[in-house]
Amino acid sequence: MGDSTEGRVYGYLTHGEVRFLDAATERLIPTDELGPGAKAAGVSVYIDRHLQSEWGTHGRQYRSGPWQEGTPQQGYQSRLTPQEMYRAAIRETDLHCTAKYGKNFDALTGEQQDEVLTAMEHDKLDLPSVSSRVFFDLLWRNTEEGFFADPIYGGNQGNVGWKLVGFPGVSSSNYRELLGNKDVYRAEPVSILDIKNGKVPVDGQGFPKHIPIKPV
Repeated sequence: MGDSTEGRVYGYLTHGEVRFLDAATERLIPTDELGPGAKAAGVSVYIDRHLQSEWGTHGRQYRSGPWQEGTPQQGYQSRLTPQEMYRAAIRETDLHCTAKYGKNFDALTGEQQDEVLTAMEHDKLDLPSVSSRVFFDLLWRNTEEGFFADPIYGGNQGNVGWKLVGFPGVSSSNYRELLGNKDVYRAEPVSILDIKNGKVPVDGQGFPKHIPIKPV
């Protein structure tokens, strides 16, 4: 599709779907005093790239029935591929929001969006094609992945997820030198994408040279 929203290019998601995901994921991991949230981190970009992969089409999965209710230990259990689930669930959630509030999900107030997401989480939002709880669980899992995975996969832009939790990213050859008194690896995060784009210096073995974070 090659769609573009706010300067970001999407291969599967439509403009409306991106607006939904930007709004929904931002409610799950919001921007606050601790730093940027899911929208700024590009979680929707991560989800879009994920949906374009074999995972999104269930390219390696058995897709014939019978279809029965699975257990949490059995993982993803649906006749719909992730691509199909996202498309159907977003469309049907927007229809629900339009019927109840007169607006699509992305145009609702934060409080109204939380009401919808909470109903989804507890399977109290009736969607024709898919269990709202199943969709919410998938959305929440993909939001976490997109916020904390290496930026090379589209999300965690600017390493914001790693900065939030103090994760340094790719290990350094001088790891021991960066251990502080409390055995905390305090260094600016370095991603695979940073190394690939030449944003950080590397040593002779290809390890990044981390810059220690100075105490405030």
